[in-house]
Amino acid sequence: MNFRHRQAHDEPEVNLIPLIDVLLVILIFLAASTSFTQTRQLPIALPQAQAQALDTGPALELAISRDGQYALNGHYVDNVTPDTLTAALRQAAIEHPDAALRIDADGQTSHAAVVLALEAARQADIRRVSFLTQSRP
Repeated sequence: MNFRHRQAHDEPEVNLIPLIDVLLVILIFLAASTSFTQTRQLPIALPQAQAQALDTGPALELAISRDGQYALNGHYVDNVTPDTLTAALRQAAIEHPDAALRIDADGQTSHAAVVLALEAARQADIRRVSFLTQSRP
């Protein structure tokens, strides 16, 4: 008689309940720590300008090329910095005290170049500033 019991070799079991608990905790942690920011594009309707008659009075003409070169009354302004452009506009305003400033900027000119011209005009005490545009066909 053989009184020894043979032990059955059962397959090891993987308990899935603790694994599911850990995954749920990780999911809750990720959901709580995630920032839900949205980047929105603003719907902007750009304004349209109506063309008006050109002021035929005396004017200082400042041309700005697409690569940022400045010409005041047909003469190039060398080494353009805010101070040199302000000095050139101030000198031209002294020679023509009642003149307005007409800015003729290329369509591909950077915004910074136009703002530099406007700031220089403000510092040179030029109050009347206008922009030249091209009429649409």
